[in-house]
Amino acid sequence: MTKFIEKVKVNNVVTGWVDDHAEELIDWSTKIWNYAELGLQEYQSSKLLAKKLEKEGFSIEMGVAGMPTAFVATWGKGKPVIGILGEYDALPGLSQKLAATKEPIIPEGSGHGCGHNIYGVAAAGGAIAAKKWMEKEGIPGTIKFYGCPAEETLVGKVFMARDHVFDDADVSITWHPNSLNSLWASRSLAMNSVKFNFYGKSSHAAANPEAGNSALKAVQLMDIGVNFLREHLIDPIRIHSTITNGGGAPNVVPDKAQIWYYIRAPHRSEVVETYEKLINIAKGAALMTGTDYTIDFITGCYDMLPNKVLGQVLLNNLKKVGAPSFDEHDMKLAKELTDSFDQGMKEVVVKTSGAPNNLLDKIMHDEVIEPYDEGKCMSGSTDVGDVSWNIPTAQFTTACAPIGTPGHSWQNVVAVGSTIGQKGMITAAKVIGLSVVELIENPSLVAQAQDEFKNEIKQKGGYVSPLPDGLKPPVPSI
Repeated sequence: MTKFIEKVKVNNVVTGWVDDHAEELIDWSTKIWNYAELGLQEYQSSKLLAKKLEKEGFSIEMGVAGMPTAFVATWGKGKPVIGILGEYDALPGLSQKLAATKEPIIPEGSGHGCGHNIYGVAAAGGAIAAKKWMEKEGIPGTIKFYGCPAEETLVGKVFMARDHVFDDADVSITWHPNSLNSLWASRSLAMNSVKFNFYGKSSHAAANPEAGNSALKAVQLMDIGVNFLREHLIDPIRIHSTITNGGGAPNVVPDKAQIWYYIRAPHRSEVVETYEKLINIAKGAALMTGTDYTIDFITGCYDMLPNKVLGQVLLNNLKKVGAPSFDEHDMKLAKELTDSFDQGMKEVVVKTSGAPNNLLDKIMHDEVIEPYDEGKCMSGSTDVGDVSWNIPTAQFTTACAPIGTPGHSWQNVVAVGSTIGQKGMITAAKVIGLSVVELIENPSLVAQAQDEFKNEIKQKGGYVSPLPDGLKPPVPSI
């Protein structure tokens, strides 16, 4: 009976703090939604969260790993050390008003199409709520909030991991806005982001084409080579490209051209192998065109290793908190956003996620379901993967958008900036707070998570940073 009373007391302290400060958390998320700052430019967003945590007694270390908008907030003493990951970067081209029709605030401006405006706030809210309980009960232990910039470009946590920022935490937990309430149990794709630059010789394209060496032709030949390579790659490998510089005018043979590739695969080793093949194709394209080439390695990341012990802690607490409760106003907006989807889009999004088909009959998710993606590999990448190769890591999702909402869409921007996303955020803050408390209370769970992690890493060969020696974060100059 004593244990039950203590658990109720914990729930009241943690969830009660989140409820009492819900309007404040919503205000933070709204400000970050309005800032809509791109990766490594989240100066206002990171400062807001750091200042709020500092006000609550956390010590702040800004500018970690060579990134001005990366920070670590620490409170407490001793073991265990529980890490919480927070993000706050936006996406380009997704500026959008809080309306059920596509209507940018700033043409071609940025917007929070992945919900990071509520991601970091919920994580910070959960950290503070757990701290309040530890303070009240006099419980030892340490909470570390990791302010992680530039997730959308898969930069922030990769550079933080290389610089050992996460090494002093025993475990880490996090969440992500979604349209479903569940554990994120799937793996993700490892990735390299690389630009190939070709250099030739310009000439008049009509009068003296023989005097020139076309850098654009080298880019085109490289991409043709990559297209022929695809037949000989395993199905999950994905290679995307865009020509970022193809020359200036048709009557001038371009002396400079650039093509940018994302190389994704289920395992880091497969990315490395495929990358080496692309380098050979670049060499061939340069030989065929009489050009030279250089490589700009932007970033790379690992696949996600979900920790089952931590995942069960998160899922159990998500079940205790329950799904967000949406009212008539929320449902009206959700219906309007759903009606704006292209025909068949909802079905495609649900199918590709692997979620149960019976969810197609719902507009908003109103329950907590068991993981539907365990043992699978999602089709995208996340730099949370690099954290998961350094310390035990797990994450969950809450309903912050209508079921079937495409990620990185204007509809998602609306949902996460509205009361729909805000209610999912409040749920997530409670789950994070309760999970921190459970791990602090039960160091054996932390030990079990570490044992699982060590066994998996032993089998897979350990973490080696994907970044070349000496590479600096691509922080834009102000």
